Amino acid sequence: MILLSLPAHNGGQKILIRPGSTDRGQARDVQDLHRYGFRGHIGIRFLVVTRSVSRREVLKCLSAFAPALVGLGTLAATVGAPKASAAGLRLIDFAERLVQPEQIRSAGYAGALVYVSELRPGATFDFKPVTREYADGLRAEGLHIVSCYQFGKPGWPRSPSDFTRGYDGGVADAQTALRLHAAAGGPDSAPIFFSVDEPIDLNTWTNIAVEWFRGINSVLGVERTGIYGGNRECAWAIGDGVIGRSTTPGYRWAWQTKAWSHGEREPAAMLYQAEVVTASDPGALIDGVHVDVDDVLAADFGQWDLGR
Repeated sequence: MILLSLPAHNGGQKILIRPGSTDRGQARDVQDLHRYGFRGHIGIRFLVVTRSVSRREVLKCLSAFAPALVGLGTLAATVGAPKASAAGLRLIDFAERLVQPEQIRSAGYAGALVYVSELRPGATFDFKPVTREYADGLRAEGLHIVSCYQFGKPGWPRSPSDFTRGYDGGVADAQTALRLHAAAGGPDSAPIFFSVDEPIDLNTWTNIAVEWFRGINSVLGVERTGIYGGNRECAWAIGDGVIGRSTTPGYRWAWQTKAWSHGEREPAAMLYQAEVVTASDPGALIDGVHVDVDDVLAADFGQWDLGR
């Protein structure tokens, strides 16, 4: 017997699969799920097996759900590769100071988003850019690593938000990101997430920000380009085709922050920044350091250690 946990858009319910059963609350095939009111992409995220079963038994029991997935290869990756499991994983990203890998692991987090960007003039952060030594330390602790880029900051003298630099700025930023990502040991298959670190309107997106992403695309390719932003910025990036796809069906390289999202969610986002360090809400603490916290929503969330 296997318990499937379904995403919120399908009610957030749990379905027991027991071959041959048609009792309410249980399902043996896709038609049973439809009978219980589930529609569209099923979006199986993780499995809880209530007895010891072989991997072959799991695949056999779930074979009826293959139309909702992209082939049994994806299904096999979901049930057979612990590194590709999104169930309950949370990452951190840095807002104040670097946190040592052993402290991240001891605090119960699965990894960190690291910056492949230079330190802007006047800033004093110790986490930009990520070093090979630090990345190796994360890996030695069995932690996941995801690359992100942010140089400028809204309202910062001489270094405003990166997207304001348009296409040519996107080219330059992508070249820097690619160089620092590689220097830290990042693989050439992993995406890099570029920040739109403030709420913008559609006019700004259409005339300025999307051109920045197109510049990034010209260096990295769309398939390795990701975005950090609110729900609208993520949706616009998806709609304009400037960010790539996770290998997890239904997800894109969208890292959504709860800040300025007004409670709305982008369903294709594979990371969600659920805790954000602000003056009024200092976020989570690890050994006295405040950090942002990110929920993992897809098996492939851009981590370095996943083959693509």
